[in-house]
Amino acid sequence: MKRTVLLFIVLLGVAHFMSDCRCEDEYEDEQDESDEVEESDDDDTEVKEENGVLILNDSNFDTFMEGKDTVLIEFYAPWCGHCKQFAPEYEKIAQTLKENDPPIPVAKVDATEAKDLGSRFEVSGYPTIKILKRGEAVDYDGDRTEKAIVARVQEISQPDWKPPPEATLVLTAKDFDETVNNADIILVEFYAPWCGHCKRLAPEYEKAAKELSRRSPPIPLAKVDATAESEIASRFDVTGYPTLKMFRKGKVFDYNGPREQHGIVDYMGEQAGPPSKQVQAAKQVQELLKDGDDAVIVGVFSGERDAAYETYIEACNSLREDFTFRHTFSSDVAKLLKASPGQVVVAQPEKFRSKLEPASRTLPVEGSTSVSDVQEFVKKNVIPLVGHRKPSNDAKRYEHRPLVVVYYGVDFSFDYRKATQFWRSKVLEVAHDFPEYTFAIADEEDYADELKSLGLSESGEEVNVAILADGGKKFAMEPDDFDSDVLREFVVAFKKGKLKPIIKSQPVPKNNKGPVKVVVGKTFDNIVMDAQKDVLIEFYAPWCGHCKKLEPEYLALAKKYKSEKNLVIAKMDATANDVPNEKYKVEGFPTIYFAPRDGKQKPVKFEGGDRTVDAFSKFLEEHATELSHTRDEL
Repeated sequence: MKRTVLLFIVLLGVAHFMSDCRCEDEYEDEQDESDEVEESDDDDTEVKEENGVLILNDSNFDTFMEGKDTVLIEFYAPWCGHCKQFAPEYEKIAQTLKENDPPIPVAKVDATEAKDLGSRFEVSGYPTIKILKRGEAVDYDGDRTEKAIVARVQEISQPDWKPPPEATLVLTAKDFDETVNNADIILVEFYAPWCGHCKRLAPEYEKAAKELSRRSPPIPLAKVDATAESEIASRFDVTGYPTLKMFRKGKVFDYNGPREQHGIVDYMGEQAGPPSKQVQAAKQVQELLKDGDDAVIVGVFSGERDAAYETYIEACNSLREDFTFRHTFSSDVAKLLKASPGQVVVAQPEKFRSKLEPASRTLPVEGSTSVSDVQEFVKKNVIPLVGHRKPSNDAKRYEHRPLVVVYYGVDFSFDYRKATQFWRSKVLEVAHDFPEYTFAIADEEDYADELKSLGLSESGEEVNVAILADGGKKFAMEPDDFDSDVLREFVVAFKKGKLKPIIKSQPVPKNNKGPVKVVVGKTFDNIVMDAQKDVLIEFYAPWCGHCKKLEPEYLALAKKYKSEKNLVIAKMDATANDVPNEKYKVEGFPTIYFAPRDGKQKPVKFEGGDRTVDAFSKFLEEHATELSHTRDEL
């Protein structure tokens, strides 16, 4: 009995041991399977599916696309409200196209994670929908509905489908002149294939080209690869990318409009219209003269076939962005303006008239009168002896230097007009004696920042004065009780060179021997404008993330060229220092200019391309006056 019990216990122990062994083996098998699952979960190359939509990323995209004819892809951001709203509709689209014959894959890409794909397909907003046909992306910009998207995908999936030709004309040396010479108006983009700004502009430009091609008459948009067609680019002074130029029957004009689809369309639509508006009644001109803020420009002609009218219209085309032009065939309007057919009149509104200048000026447009004669006449006479400088007209009316500005509470409304004219009359007395300078009054609140930079914001005076001179230099009048004699003394002192310019500047660095030279306001002329050396200058802001990212590359560039005695690599904190030269405009950070030793007033802005040592080196080798080494040797 004892032996039987003992045998039973032994057998039970063995069974338990075997059971433990088997469970351990099974556990190991399960653990292996679990590890495989975990490895599978971490494998980005596997294409997963979520509610019928395939999930693609940088790792699995290219492999998945192999052999696929048509694929619908949405680029989204997890936080995007529009994407979340669109998600249920997109899942319906996936189900519908899955049942298509043959099935069409529907995928999505988190563009905030798959940054390579986002960059490759130039994704700049969410959601962005693209249809890939044999690997080539076709933009989808229709309605975000199941019906519309499915129909478009099915259309593109047809075996004989081919993408429509670009609406943007591609011009080369063979057809450039013929195309622009025959076009009433055409917009041309000069681009570089590697330029990031050009790549971002491309889809907007093409959409605008399509829309404008449907107009009656159509307005063509074209593009030129400036790196391949260097002769054309050089002819039109293309130094950065993209550069846009308008042509009217072969004559070139700068394009100063927006760079997105709707802006381009609106701007070009306006440019295609007549540059001058017809005035039919004298009352229209009377109202402009009584209440207007700007000079009234009117061409008086016998009819549209008048040769003088044709000259006038051509002159208007060049200046249409800066001035408002009008023309008339009315004898009543001619009588009001005291003009005869074949004359152009520039008349000042009543508020700017004075005994020291005529109320209007007239130019006869005769056979010998050129387009440029008309343009110069308008530009010379459109500003009154003492006009009102405002942010809205500053760039178009008061760009010439030297400019004498008198700041106070300028207000031409009924209650304050008398006080405004009181101070303006004192300025007029001086302006009349210095015709070589431009004089203007300006409201102190409109130019609070400018007054602060001049050190006049807390002068305590009712009226302050400054002179804005060539090269970005500025001079402030010492606070004093204002009258015409005080103003005259200040202008005479400027004319004799007795005034010191106001320059905001950090202290001059005591040690400036590093690879990157530090420039401050006081040393700008000595370093950047040094006629013996080429200078690459970066204008930065200490808080700018792009500037911080650039810093190591810029330092490496300076070290690379440190042996070049005729080349200076420099930087300047543009938030703490004045840039005392208006040719070096800083409108964002970082802004980088190359100042050749023989062309300091014509700096070349670094635009497009990557901000890398290689990109900067290529830029320098293209523009440097003299380098002692080749790129390969450096």
